[in-house]
Amino acid sequence: MTDDREGLPTGGTAVYDLPVAEPAVRDGEGDDAFDFEDPALYLNRELSELAFHQRVLHEAIDERNPLLERVRFLAIVTRNLDEFVMKRVGGLKQQTEAGVGDPSPDGRSPDEQWAAALETVGRMFEAQSACYREIRPLLAEAGIRVLDHEELTAGERESLRSYFESEVLPTLTPLTFDPAHPFPFISNLSLSLAVRTRREGGEPRFSRVKIPENRPRLVRIREAWTDREGERFVPLEQVVAANLDLLFPNVEVLDWATFRVTRNAEVRRNEAVAEGLIEAIEGVLRKRRFATVVRLEVEEGMPEPVRELLEEHLEVEEREVFERPPPLDLRDLSRLVESASPGHTYEPWTPRDHPRLDPEGGDLFAEVRRKDVLVHHPYHSFDRSVQAFLERAATDEDVLAIKLAIYRTARDSRVIEALIEAARNGKQVAVMVELKARFDEENNLRWVRRLEEEGIHVAYGTIGLKTHAKVALVVREEPAAGRGGGGDVDDRGVRLYSHVGTGNYHAETAKLYTDLGVLTADREVGADLARVFNYFTGHSMAEEYRRLLVAPGDMRRRFTELVRREVEHARQGRDAGIEAKMNSLEDPTMVAELYRASRAGVDVDLVVRGICRLRPGIAGLSENVTVRSVVGRFLEHSRVFRFENDGDPDYYLGSADWMTRNLDRRVEVVTPVEDPDHRAELDAVLDALGRDNRRAWVMDSDGNYDQLRPGGDPVVEAHRVLMDRAAAGTPVGAPLDIPDGSE
Repeated sequence: MTDDREGLPTGGTAVYDLPVAEPAVRDGEGDDAFDFEDPALYLNRELSELAFHQRVLHEAIDERNPLLERVRFLAIVTRNLDEFVMKRVGGLKQQTEAGVGDPSPDGRSPDEQWAAALETVGRMFEAQSACYREIRPLLAEAGIRVLDHEELTAGERESLRSYFESEVLPTLTPLTFDPAHPFPFISNLSLSLAVRTRREGGEPRFSRVKIPENRPRLVRIREAWTDREGERFVPLEQVVAANLDLLFPNVEVLDWATFRVTRNAEVRRNEAVAEGLIEAIEGVLRKRRFATVVRLEVEEGMPEPVRELLEEHLEVEEREVFERPPPLDLRDLSRLVESASPGHTYEPWTPRDHPRLDPEGGDLFAEVRRKDVLVHHPYHSFDRSVQAFLERAATDEDVLAIKLAIYRTARDSRVIEALIEAARNGKQVAVMVELKARFDEENNLRWVRRLEEEGIHVAYGTIGLKTHAKVALVVREEPAAGRGGGGDVDDRGVRLYSHVGTGNYHAETAKLYTDLGVLTADREVGADLARVFNYFTGHSMAEEYRRLLVAPGDMRRRFTELVRREVEHARQGRDAGIEAKMNSLEDPTMVAELYRASRAGVDVDLVVRGICRLRPGIAGLSENVTVRSVVGRFLEHSRVFRFENDGDPDYYLGSADWMTRNLDRRVEVVTPVEDPDHRAELDAVLDALGRDNRRAWVMDSDGNYDQLRPGGDPVVEAHRVLMDRAAAGTPVGAPLDIPDGSE
């Protein structure tokens, strides 16, 4: 659908797929007017997450985006839905089969949510496949052709057959199902061919052929194989299918079709029974490999006997089976982005040096000591700020100790290498590695073993909790001058340098995710962090902290107090307001607090990337609440909180969303931000997101989202604004520069 004036797609809509009821209004005033346990006040967590994935899918559909970026988003949607099905759909199926009937805050049973989620996933598959069909000829026009095997010339097919015979065939292992062979095991997320063959006079037999993951999924037609120009690719499964006679000689190949299996990732770990967390996590990985199948994707036109065979032996219901046009599994389309030609991708972006940091020769510790440093990735370089801070600490002769909490990190992490170098340099190094970080367990186990080989003290996590905090602590011995000492260079003492952030210590995701962090020499922040790290390696957690908000200690209570303080300001006629940016707003108790704030007249402006249970814009309940979501070039990942406090605002940033798991079941750290320049910078970031009219979506009271349109105003794209700001070397805290007429 296009706008006749601009010839562009109209603003998209992301639909919340369940009907919503109107909240009941009771006789009474204040909090008595609404029952805050009324399911009609809350949106469903699963459908709200799927509405986010629909917004991501719209980036692939949106013709305004560069062609290969649309392709990239098609691949991202596949990965997102894979994870959603493994985690969320898998959990709902598990609850349903266990007979769990407890309703969610929106009043729906696990079975009702399971059915609704599968229905929405099915519609998204249809939209994704339609988008691929639209994009494929556009790729051809751009000189990138994804061809079917039958579209090749005879010479090209012969060259591919030789390639198959030498490079692919040796890696294949056909698994036949018959009285002598059990039904084959189908691994999670693997792409397979279901092949039926028959000997002369015999019965058809089923075989599974796994498409090898260690061979290119999109086989490039090499220049030596063809006289045609341009980048040309054929799906590997079609190459295999066209040469099945080499895999199954002397039998008739009746038919073949692709299929793909998704298994449940919500397998239980018994931390109490296991000898330790490492054993528990290794058990999880083993169980996940053989977990229940929660989705079966089959190629359109698959013969009915084959489909029935798969359904029977994989033990899936009809609603868990999704028939799709090929190709199944669009993750590998991201390889086409490597074939980029001018105008078909975003302009390359290189994160810039922070205007106050000189990672080459400057005294980084002196600069942090002089004034806190606020970093914003990917606009500021992670490598040359946070990573440089840790690498400098590893080699600095005055550093005594380094402590770090790792949730996710890169496979070739320079952060880990810095910690190893620090230990070799005689420094005390303590690392908290969260082994329970979903889908990063194997990578984290590998790093644990490497760190322990170097004699580094490693804590694996805590029983019953995940450690999600993004924190680092460097202990350095320095002259006492400037710390209240007498100035004698021999009078030395310990200073604490801290980093508290919203994102992982992961150099690759720091180029793709927006995250904030503070480097500080604040003594009280450092002392609070020291207590947090002592909990990681000890066994008791403090319930209160001087400066930091820490979960599951005092964070929920303190956030609640901050919201209620704004309510009191509003009731007394004073300036009141709440601005919060987070990934998810799921906790029903925090949602109820925001409803109460809105009813008291507090303006509540939320930027929530993903899940949001709150329903904005309901008269008498949430008419003072707005909810935006920004989906674009970078994944919004930072968490920022601002409370107006009658003109003396409080600012915070850190690792926690307002989800029950973050506030009650994870170790999270949020720090206050008090430097005036840093507060001004956070205001600028929130302002840019609030004025975005290109990538922003606004939520209505029924949970649906509409994408904003510039109309006659200049286009304001928050990510572009902040990239330009960093490229210009703009000092942190400088006024936001947005073109005139954009307001």
